[in-house]
Amino acid sequence: MLIKPVLSPQQAAAKIEDGMTLMVGGFMTIGSPEKVIDAIVENGVKNLTVICNDAGLPGKGVGKLIEAGQVSKLVASHIGLNRIAGDKMNSGEMKVELVPQGTLVEQIRAAGAGLGGVLTKTGVGTLVQEGKRVIEIEGEEFLLELPRKADVSLLKASTCDVFGNTLYNKTTKNFNPVMATAANQVFVEPEEVVEAGKYSVDAFTTPSVLIDYIVG
Repeated sequence: MLIKPVLSPQQAAAKIEDGMTLMVGGFMTIGSPEKVIDAIVENGVKNLTVICNDAGLPGKGVGKLIEAGQVSKLVASHIGLNRIAGDKMNSGEMKVELVPQGTLVEQIRAAGAGLGGVLTKTGVGTLVQEGKRVIEIEGEEFLLELPRKADVSLLKASTCDVFGNTLYNKTTKNFNPVMATAANQVFVEPEEVVEAGKYSVDAFTTPSVLIDYIVG
């Protein structure tokens, strides 16, 4: 294994370009990489597509990117905790694609696993079905949900070792582990970086091979 490069939040943000698609970990901002999000806001990139569980909160998590007007499209399971996101959606300033939470995480998993998509009954016969392929299996209808991949995944972790092996504490896991599999580049912002051997390799959730940069 190789020791992973350690970037400052500002150095990480400098790798984010206009028009990129970002996956951002977190669930109501728990497990969101706040330092790198702050640096992206400061950097002023725009026209981002953000894939995440929700719209964060005003002034927290991806909510900071939305409030700054840097997000042109949001793909999320719900936005109800962030009135700014709702206002921007209603005004047409930001496109919002609402995806059932289980479907969203399976789409991301499919991209990471190299699958062509997943079949689900969720959304059959509703607005979710519009424009999607319906496949019948043994008399039952399923929607084909296509994989979702990103240019960059931004993750938050409790601990990384110097090789990038990553551990998430309790509910901070949420979307972070699956998002580590489905982007061209993966940045992880840990609370601490430890030397190799401090923890058993079996204790880590995301292996080093999936991490490109540690943000410190």
